[in-house]
Amino acid sequence: MNDLAIAAATRVLAENWRGTYTVPAAGLYPHQWSWDSGFIAIGLRHISPRRAQQELDSILSAQWDDGRLPQIVFNPRLDVQYSPGPSFWHSERIPGSPVVPTSGLIQPPNHALAVLLVHEADPETSARRRFLERAYPALRAWHDYLADRRTGASGLVHVVHPWESGMDNSPFWDGPLARIGESYEGDIPRPDLAHADASHRPSNAEYGKYLYLAARYRDHDCDDRDDGYPFVLEDPAVNALFIRSEWAMTRIAELLGEDPQPHRSRARALGESLDSLWDDQLGCYVARDAIAGRHERFRTVSGLLPLLVPELPRTERLLETLHSPHFGLGSAALVPSHDLTAPTFDSARYWRGPSWFNTAWLIAEALYERGYDDAARDLSSQMADLGLGHDFPEYVDPHTGEPRGTMKFSWTAALSLDLFERLHRSGETA
Repeated sequence: MNDLAIAAATRVLAENWRGTYTVPAAGLYPHQWSWDSGFIAIGLRHISPRRAQQELDSILSAQWDDGRLPQIVFNPRLDVQYSPGPSFWHSERIPGSPVVPTSGLIQPPNHALAVLLVHEADPETSARRRFLERAYPALRAWHDYLADRRTGASGLVHVVHPWESGMDNSPFWDGPLARIGESYEGDIPRPDLAHADASHRPSNAEYGKYLYLAARYRDHDCDDRDDGYPFVLEDPAVNALFIRSEWAMTRIAELLGEDPQPHRSRARALGESLDSLWDDQLGCYVARDAIAGRHERFRTVSGLLPLLVPELPRTERLLETLHSPHFGLGSAALVPSHDLTAPTFDSARYWRGPSWFNTAWLIAEALYERGYDDAARDLSSQMADLGLGHDFPEYVDPHTGEPRGTMKFSWTAALSLDLFERLHRSGETA
């Protein structure tokens, strides 16, 4: 990734900047998404640490009174360009919601990790703007929400909608969704299909279930206390990111002179609970349907992301699975979202096979931290090359590297920039 490539990635982020935040992609995703902003800030810190801080300030400013960070912060002028939009959620009617219109759902908690990395990029600017001082209370409330409102008897955080996992149509959700007989009774608008091939996106049948769940959650004021709610899943990636972000919180607390022990204790307790999702036969972590009490036994990239967890006891086995024919690290393009050998694999359809840049970044980050520098550099170089070569696509075909989804995708540009910086510091070029 040379100077021209850096300029190209920077241009994507500039084009998608909306004054205080970055949209994932113009057209298909015209609002602010929660974990997207975390990933985008990680790349923005190399261009403008101040703008990276603004990105995170923006999503933190949309926090609900109960501590949740919403999946989407809407631009109300663009209601019809994305579904379900602000007129579906009517968050202003829900007690405890912020002034800005948002979704009531959440996304994976990568924010504390992003805040720490952005601070470390320019500690002087961060200190002058009191960035950590502003972020820490919001992050603490966010993590308390997850621990208090979204954690069951297993000790793990659960999601109440496929969208909350960030991996919308993963095979993990097939069984739990099939058990739900209801579907959304209103129209199912699909403005996404004006920007992406229908064969690459979730189906209308899936969207009917998605909207049914979202409407039921909304109609209970998003209060997490609907005893008959039919979708409660423990996802390994969501919990791995929560654990990793609690470890980031220990460092943020130390920098602020706060007590890091509560964050350290929570991270370790979550790490112990995570072991309940381990599937020794598959060689990875799986999701658990908390309602049926059943593990959803699929190999997915979500089940590899616990590599990010410090003190993880199953690192070597996960690395074997990552390099095996199931995910083909080093031979496949990036890291497939689903087992290449599974009958449910689909190289084109969203989270059922294609390789995504954010999960590749997370795995590269884990490889670097664990000392697997050669594998990490190879993955970083491939990510930078595929990003630049295809105008920063949303995701790629894991067999051919062919671009899928929308182009000029913000986290692809941002995370490609971040990995280039790591390669550059180590004396490598992509």
